[in-house]
Amino acid sequence: MTWSRFKTHRYHHSELGLSLDLSRMPFPDDYFAGMEPRMQSAFAAMKALEGGAIANPDEQRMVGHYWLRAPQFAPDPALAKEISSTLAAIGEFTAKVHAGEIAGPKGKFKNLLVIGIGGSALGPQFVSHALGRPRKDKLAVSFFDNTDPDGIDYVLDALRGQLAKTLVLVISKSGGTAETRNGMLEAIAAFKAARLEHAKHFVAVTGAGSKLDATALAEGWLARFPMWDWVGGRTSELCAVGLLPAALQGLDIQGMLDGAAAMDAVTRSHVTRDNPAALLALMWHFATDGRGAKDMVVLPYKDRLLLFSRYLQQLVMESLGKEHDLQGNVVNQGIAVYGNKGSTDQHAYVQQLRDGVNNFFITFIEVLKDREAKTALEVEPGVTSGDYLQGFYLGTRDALSEKDRHSITITVPDVSARSIGLLIALYERAVGLYASLVGINAYHQPGVEAGKKAAGGVIALKLRLAAAMQAAPGEFHTAEEWSARLGDTAHTQTEHVFKILEHLAANRSSGVKMRARQPWHASRFACKG
Repeated sequence: MTWSRFKTHRYHHSELGLSLDLSRMPFPDDYFAGMEPRMQSAFAAMKALEGGAIANPDEQRMVGHYWLRAPQFAPDPALAKEISSTLAAIGEFTAKVHAGEIAGPKGKFKNLLVIGIGGSALGPQFVSHALGRPRKDKLAVSFFDNTDPDGIDYVLDALRGQLAKTLVLVISKSGGTAETRNGMLEAIAAFKAARLEHAKHFVAVTGAGSKLDATALAEGWLARFPMWDWVGGRTSELCAVGLLPAALQGLDIQGMLDGAAAMDAVTRSHVTRDNPAALLALMWHFATDGRGAKDMVVLPYKDRLLLFSRYLQQLVMESLGKEHDLQGNVVNQGIAVYGNKGSTDQHAYVQQLRDGVNNFFITFIEVLKDREAKTALEVEPGVTSGDYLQGFYLGTRDALSEKDRHSITITVPDVSARSIGLLIALYERAVGLYASLVGINAYHQPGVEAGKKAAGGVIALKLRLAAAMQAAPGEFHTAEEWSARLGDTAHTQTEHVFKILEHLAANRSSGVKMRARQPWHASRFACKG
């Protein structure tokens, strides 16, 4: 890696305050020229998308997350008005909560519980962690982001005695997402147990006319905010999904929107060398041979960006992980994403990155500003903790380059609302452009729906099994025998039957007992008589 190559392949935009160093990706000199026709096609597809083109023909759905920070670009004035009016409503509602005009039975709300999953949790969690200041935040935020009972109890335990001052956001576009519905029901039960009227604490962020919308309306919840079918979960941080919890926490949501809008303006350029999202997409294509041949390791050297890799896992993997291309050919595309933070990773998996299997490329994220304090403690004469952090980043990058491990570096000035908006918009655009380069639809997720359908089948089997056991109380049978009683003579579902029985027996509330036997599959199960 030479100074000359660094000068040539470091992109810097002074107004954004963002740099993108490509010099440690060993693409050949003619790479950009060879990819230019495909890049121009990707630009054209992106322009059509922003103009309101149908992104998912089977759903007749547009994709308009870019309009969220620039409503004037929405293809329909009515959409632009909805975006602006929703932002205004978020501001009005938040101001009333902070002023105590909307409050609980014991005064101002002090806590915020966000119930959602996937994009309805990952974005808000990332932003909350990146920008929050526990002693300065207007509301302390916690999350139900799974249907794990123990995880729910963990959060509720921290809120014990504080539910009277807790505001709850339930976020689900359809209102039928099982994990979010379960979390909502668990929260309602907790409020009832505390003798509180949950409707006076609950707010819905959902699609108009959804199950959740109907419930919130019927029960008289505090407020309802919209989710639109043209905003996917993984790109929803800058609509009510992410803006409402961030505003309630007291974060600068306008700063995020302004940062995203500024990045969008730059990444609309059709000049490849001037477009950081295009450069990022091209590096992904080079690193993975355009077919996901290598994983993406995200290493932010900043504690506040710890959750960025989790956020990017959904944005990148749900967008790019596709079985078919746009022509219906089987391509099995995707880029796996993982990461934690530096320099923590130097004491974890960087050993393998340097000396193990070379099946990845790295994105380092460097933050120039160390801390808010005006003075810095010197841990050695002339050296601060922040100097060490930079030293570990630069040293790790060199150590990996020595072993032919390739990397990209993104540099931002600080961790601020504007910088977070910049990063969100940069990666949203890069994902869309890369998808065009490899010929897939970044805005569809049939695999997610397949998983939900399969989970529903397991629940239906559990109910059938429970009914059969309740009809024969006290009768102990093996999993094979119970499966046969359900008509599964070929034992195609016996594995699931065994796993359901094992789970039931581990939870006393189920009323199922197990008599362990050897071998393990001879164990017998019965419902209490």
